[in-house]
Amino acid sequence: MVFLLKIKKICCREAAKKWIDKKAVVTAGPTYEPIDPVRFIGNHSSGLMGFAIAEKLAEQGAKVTLITGPTAIHTINNTIQRVDIVTAKEMLSQTLYHSENADLIVMAAAVADYTPKTVATEKIKKNNADFELSLEKTTDILLELGKRKRKNQCLVGFALETENETQNAKQKLQQKDADFIVLNSLKNSGAGFKCATNQVTIFAKNGAVFEGKCKAKTEVAEDILEFVCEQFKQ
Repeated sequence: MVFLLKIKKICCREAAKKWIDKKAVVTAGPTYEPIDPVRFIGNHSSGLMGFAIAEKLAEQGAKVTLITGPTAIHTINNTIQRVDIVTAKEMLSQTLYHSENADLIVMAAAVADYTPKTVATEKIKKNNADFELSLEKTTDILLELGKRKRKNQCLVGFALETENETQNAKQKLQQKDADFIVLNSLKNSGAGFKCATNQVTIFAKNGAVFEGKCKAKTEVAEDILEFVCEQFKQ
């Protein structure tokens, strides 16, 4: 047990060293896709996981840019460069811009897959019993990052699943040319949106797998960064 604890401490120290002066981009929170001036399509993401990763990276010496959707969370470390966005289109633009020279990109945000084709300039009145809303796909940011990924640039994606979790996560890892996929399952108690805890499984491009336990998101952030440090070979 003592030996294992020593190994754990050494790994943590090495993980911390890895990020000193490295440029990291982290995305967090939801996006809001406007329907009219008062309504939007959104999701339940609080941004807690992304913020925890950003804070841990900054604590370990990385130069962090945090791109976040609407959230009530505030950053703690004043070295973090925070970029606030609202829509998926804004998230795409800011992420591509800030990721050009990044060493590490962590896509923890819950970006909308669809957005309204048109946005009403005035509030839509409920005059009819039925209301149809036409949607179009948003640009897949993780896929775009995978296409543009430089040599030695590490790309970490997230997958929130409700069925066929492992199969879908592994498929996403390959299709998006990511180096890691962090899987969240809403079937796990204490995981998912608006929880202070999370439980993740991480799949690495090299075939390694990390099976996490349910714990505080701050601790999960540390697990993610340590696993990435161990498995990503520059």
